[in-house]
Amino acid sequence: MTAAVTYEHIKTCKQTGARLGIVHTPHGSFETPAFMPVGTQATVKTMSPEELKAMNAGIILSNTYHLWLRPGNDVIKEAGGLHKFMNWDRPILTDSGGFQVFSLSEFRNIKEEGVHFRNHMNGDKLFLSPEKAMHIQNDLGSDIMMAFDECPPFPATHEYMKSSVERTSRWAERCLEAHQRPQDQGLFGIIQGGEFEDLRKQSAQDLVSLDFPGYAIGGLSVGEPKDVMNRALEFTTPLMPADKPRYLMGVGSPDSLIDGAIRGIDMFDCVLPTRIARNGTLMTSTGRLNIKNAAFKRDFGPIDEKCDCYTCTNYSRAYVHHLIRADETFGIRLTSYHNLQFLLNLMRQVRQAIREDRLGDFREEFFEAYGFNKPNAKNF
Repeated sequence: MTAAVTYEHIKTCKQTGARLGIVHTPHGSFETPAFMPVGTQATVKTMSPEELKAMNAGIILSNTYHLWLRPGNDVIKEAGGLHKFMNWDRPILTDSGGFQVFSLSEFRNIKEEGVHFRNHMNGDKLFLSPEKAMHIQNDLGSDIMMAFDECPPFPATHEYMKSSVERTSRWAERCLEAHQRPQDQGLFGIIQGGEFEDLRKQSAQDLVSLDFPGYAIGGLSVGEPKDVMNRALEFTTPLMPADKPRYLMGVGSPDSLIDGAIRGIDMFDCVLPTRIARNGTLMTSTGRLNIKNAAFKRDFGPIDEKCDCYTCTNYSRAYVHHLIRADETFGIRLTSYHNLQFLLNLMRQVRQAIREDRLGDFREEFFEAYGFNKPNAKNF
């Protein structure tokens, strides 16, 4: 039986070792390294599927936890699956719900069978297990599903992290057994272990032995310093099979996308571009700016002269400044569109730099222009 999700390696950058490839899924293929816009509630906030296609989003992500609670996985199954429900015919990845259980719910009780917790919206008692996470994602019909894992906090002790890694490995095995649609949904395992090299190695060995069609690195971008994350990537990525996709979860700042690609990562996701857009923060080729600032009231140029997105092609900084200050929804649409296309364009540039064996040079040029080389530079 052919795997539902496969990885095709195209080229390795001679300068950095970064990978250029294609991930093939039942709803089409996308080039990697790739950034995946996040559509938590079966929508990328304020964006239509047509707009996402116009900005060349090859794959999007949705959240199992939120869709289970509302409208319910049974409703989405009845609609014909998530693709039909949201009118998106390209690949979709769903997370397992684990991260939300551990980050949103104040009350939670981790047992071997799963996690007892309270609904973050109304306080109802709920239970999520590896089997339940697989059932929900099978109903959703995403192309790529994620195994249900424990998401430990940062920092955590080695002792706590070790028991967490061992539980995640046991849960991963249960996920594989419970997965009902391996012929048309690819299930990825999630490597945990925090900043501990021995535990990342143990987690990777456990999961690779289960032969998932793809692997993710979890438990990073949770508050640890950037150098800790990069070091963890350096010792974890080589433990992942070279013939399968490698996914770094929850990472979306421009510097981390480039540094992650250099360390062998193929897929990234993050709510960052749309979340900061709602506050008027924009990513540009010369660094970030807050469009709310009074300096932009009479600035009639585009947000970014090097950007060809819908916002930059049609509207001025002054107009977007006005909309965001006036709390107009259209302003949030314009800033979200720009930030999403900025990151999608960045990944296109990363892929081109890999083709040309110059991703290291591109990194230096981008970091200098964006301001990442300055002392106390912000992450985005």
